[in-house]
Amino acid sequence: MPHRNLFKKILFCTDFNSDAMKAFFYALNIAEGNPGSELIIYHVIPEPDAQFWKTYIYEVDDIDRKAMKDIDRIVEESYLTKIPEGISHSVRMAIGNVGEEILDISKNEDIDLIVIGRGGGMNMINRLLGDFVKKLIHKAECPVLVIPEKK
Repeated sequence: MPHRNLFKKILFCTDFNSDAMKAFFYALNIAEGNPGSELIIYHVIPEPDAQFWKTYIYEVDDIDRKAMKDIDRIVEESYLTKIPEGISHSVRMAIGNVGEEILDISKNEDIDLIVIGRGGGMNMINRLLGDFVKKLIHKAECPVLVIPEKK
């Protein structure tokens, strides 16, 4: 039976938490198993958080440039160094509502699969992320692979 590539565009969504790294390896494995696919590493800075870190961490001047440079460094160290040669990949970033941004890119770029960590733990942010993932599963027009945090 001929090999069938189901996933040409794989959107890996990261918030840089521990479950995101586990999800990254799933996305990478799927990309390796689908020759000719593209792995898109995607990070969305939530708009309220974006305003918070802008005033708290950085001086007002050059805020976006400094923040993007730091995010670029984290992406490079955490993900790009682990992608084998021959796997097509790109990095995208956005600022806004996380759910809306993921749904927008998945629709606008004809994404075939979204891979995301579930987010564990009992704090409020993780509970909200869990609710967000449920909404994403229901609204996405492509399959969503949700990776639980390793216990």
